[in-house]
Amino acid sequence: MPKKKTALTIEERLQQALVPAEEQPYAVPENWVWVRLGAVCYASKEKSNDFSNDIKYIGLEHLEKDKGIVGFSSADKVKSTKNAFQEGQILYGRLRPYLNKHDIASFSGVCSTDILVFEASVLVANVLVNKFFNLPFFIEYVVANSKGINLPRVSEKTILNTTFPLPPLSEQQRIVERIEELFAKLDEAKERLQEVADSFAVRKAAILHKAFTGELTKQWRLENGVSDESWEDKLLGDVCTVNPKKIDAKNLDDNLEVSFVPMAAVSDVLGEIVNHEVKNLQDVRTGFTNFSKGDVIFAKITPCMENGKSAIVGPLVNDIGYGSTEFYVLRCKEELNNKYLYHMVRNTTFRAEAKAVMTGVVGQQRVPKTFLQEYQLLLPTLSEQHEIVRLIDDLLARERKAQQATEQALASIDLMKKSILARAFRGELGTNKASEASALELLRQVLS
Repeated sequence: MPKKKTALTIEERLQQALVPAEEQPYAVPENWVWVRLGAVCYASKEKSNDFSNDIKYIGLEHLEKDKGIVGFSSADKVKSTKNAFQEGQILYGRLRPYLNKHDIASFSGVCSTDILVFEASVLVANVLVNKFFNLPFFIEYVVANSKGINLPRVSEKTILNTTFPLPPLSEQQRIVERIEELFAKLDEAKERLQEVADSFAVRKAAILHKAFTGELTKQWRLENGVSDESWEDKLLGDVCTVNPKKIDAKNLDDNLEVSFVPMAAVSDVLGEIVNHEVKNLQDVRTGFTNFSKGDVIFAKITPCMENGKSAIVGPLVNDIGYGSTEFYVLRCKEELNNKYLYHMVRNTTFRAEAKAVMTGVVGQQRVPKTFLQEYQLLLPTLSEQHEIVRLIDDLLARERKAQQATEQALASIDLMKKSILARAFRGELGTNKASEASALELLRQVLS
C-alpha cells in the first residue's frame, strides 16, 4: 500500500509560503513579509451552467492595457466548460499579446479560457493584487516565463509562484487609498493635457484657413501697400503642371543610380520623404512616376490621400527621382511657390474636397487628375506667398514644439504612476506604521 502523506505542520506550511532572503527582490518594512503570491491568492476554476442569453462573456479582446475590462459580449449558448468569474475577482490575460492585461470584474459572467481568474484570500485585498500586476519586475517575470512558440502563454502556477510583498491589512487599505488619491490627481492632469494635445489639429486647421483666406497676412499687406484685391482667381492647372513629362533617359546608363520613393517612404504625419531608396535606372525607368527636386508629390489613392501623404521633393541621387504610380507630381510655374502649394494640398479642407470626388471601387478609389487641374483658388502675389509660407512655418513650428512638450508631459505622468506603484510596494508612501503587528503573525494565524 502507498504510504499515507503526513500533513504539514504550521511551521512547514509557513516556510512554503515565505520567500527565502536570497530570493527577495528588495527590502521592505520590518512588519511586512515576502510571500509566494499563491500563499495569499488562488486561481478560481469555477464552471458555469448558466445557459441564459443574459450571461456576460469576457474575451481577450475585452481586456486593454491601462483601461482594463472594456465591454463584454452576450454569451448565447455558453458551454459549461467556460471559465466562470464573480464580481470582484481579477481577470488576467495569459496569452500574448494580451499578456498582463487585467482588471477587477464589476459584474459576474464567463470568460475566455485564455483569461485566468484570481481571488485573493483574507490576507490581501484583490485591488492590491491587481495593482501588483503592474509592477515592472512582475511583468518582466511573466514575460520571461511564458511558454510557447507562436502564442506564448503564462500558467497560473507560474503567476502564483512569484514573490509578493505582503503588508499588514490596515496598511494595505492605506496604500490603496493613497494610490487612488495620487492617481486621481494625475488622471485629472492627464485629461487636461490630452485636451491640449487633441486641439493641435484644430489649431493647425485654423492657421491654414487664415493663410488661404488672406487673414494671416492682412497686416503685411497694409504695411507693404498691397491691395486686398491683389488675390486673383486661378485654376491650379494654370499655375502648376500636373504630372509633367518624364525626363529623357534614353541616353542614360542603365546602371545609373537614382532615388526611388515608394508610398511608405512618405510620412503622413511629417509630410516629408523620410527614407528614399537608391535603385538603378534600368529598374525604374518604366512603370513608375518620375519627378525632380522641388516638385510636390501628392498621394492620389485612398487612404493615403486622406491621411496627408504629400511632400516636397528634396535632393535626389544624380538629380533624378522615381516613385509610386499612386503619386501625382505637381510642378509649380513661376507665379506659384512650391511650399505654398504644399501647405495647400496638405490642408484638411483641400483633402476633404479631393475625397468628395474620388472615383473607383471601394479600397481602390483615386482622386481624378481633372480635380487638380480644375481646382479653383484665390492666389496672392508671389511675394505674399513667401510671407504666408514664412508665417505658416513659424506658427506650425511653435505648435509642434508645444505638442511635443505636451506629449512629454503625458509620458511623464505614466512614469510617475509607475514610480508611485513601485514606492507603494516598497512601503515608501509614508503610510506604514511600524508599531502595527507584522503581516507574518497574520499569515501564521491564517495557516493555523
